[in-house]
Amino acid sequence: MSIPNTIQQLHAQMREWRQHLHRFPETAFEETETAKFVAEKLVGFGLEVHQGLGGTGVVAALSAGNGGKKIALRADMDALFIQEQNTFVHKSRHDGKMHACGHDGHTAMLLGAACYLAEHRDFNGTVYFIFQPAEEGRAGAKRMIDDGLFDRFPSDCVFGLHNFPDIPPGHFVVKSGAMMASFDCFEIVITGQATHAALPHLGNDAIVASAQLVTALQTIVSRTVNTVEPAVVSITQIHAGNTWNALPESVLLRGTFRCFSSDVQKTIADKITRIVNAICEGFEVSATIEFNPENPGYPVTFNAEAETELALQAAIAVAGEDCIIRAPEPCMGSEDFAFMLQEKPGCYIWIGNGSSENGCLLHNPRYDFNDRILPNGTAYWVKLVETVLR
Repeated sequence: MSIPNTIQQLHAQMREWRQHLHRFPETAFEETETAKFVAEKLVGFGLEVHQGLGGTGVVAALSAGNGGKKIALRADMDALFIQEQNTFVHKSRHDGKMHACGHDGHTAMLLGAACYLAEHRDFNGTVYFIFQPAEEGRAGAKRMIDDGLFDRFPSDCVFGLHNFPDIPPGHFVVKSGAMMASFDCFEIVITGQATHAALPHLGNDAIVASAQLVTALQTIVSRTVNTVEPAVVSITQIHAGNTWNALPESVLLRGTFRCFSSDVQKTIADKITRIVNAICEGFEVSATIEFNPENPGYPVTFNAEAETELALQAAIAVAGEDCIIRAPEPCMGSEDFAFMLQEKPGCYIWIGNGSSENGCLLHNPRYDFNDRILPNGTAYWVKLVETVLR
């Protein structure tokens, strides 16, 4: 493992930053204090800092030499609506919110890289440090792009990093192609004719229709999607009725589907629509379907081949060949960094967070980022910049 001593010397400071952020988590588009904290650090490093992109996003620029190539590095800043169950000193002080996915660690590592690179400008070109709000289901990456992220900061390539439990600490996992799944959600409202539960023949039962629909939707993956294509359709909510002796007028269903191909993504959406309409016609009830009612769906997180090779070179330089996992199974989780990868070629890589024992799983109330890997992630960012901007 090759981590510069100067980065090792930043470890204690990065741990302090990370644990501060963990104490004061902020959720999507409310990361005002987090953004202020990040911006103050970046200004202190001597970087050119821009605030407010995408609401609470922060972007800093750093140039060296006379090269014209530009690289963007992204870290997410937002927390989750989860009540923390940890008892350590740096546990969340914001009731009902916590950093249960390690975005506090991602922010600290990228701050560490900015600090190091500001002092050791061993590269030729420009680095953009992107601190993004609202990754958790609110598509903060898309909002930053829509606000002109790559118009104002015209990067040639973009890179992201995320910790992952049950991968040894400091190991790196990367592959070209699909790395994480697309994400879409849907809401279906079935409307029938309400009636007395003892006289069902006088109404049109929305509950029976919805039960048939739940079962039928499970055939989409098994009978419509190519068997070699990973995909999942899940109903996650059913809401109907409020008493024992009446059939309700309507039923609300919500769910999600995920896959690794835009073609499969479209196939599943089309099939959901056809199945809903057909079943509801047969039961003489009506239905409305809305896809991604609150936020845009996430596309597949797709790594470009050339940029993946650059990320791999940097990871090997930091961790060594034995600490690289090159052919992971793609994850059914999703990531809004995918929007950035649709705009620019790039690569999204995982860094091992260590064992998930005692609830240290992503989105778990007992999760905590492993501070041991802060220098590893920072060293990766630094080596990546030096590799891309030789």
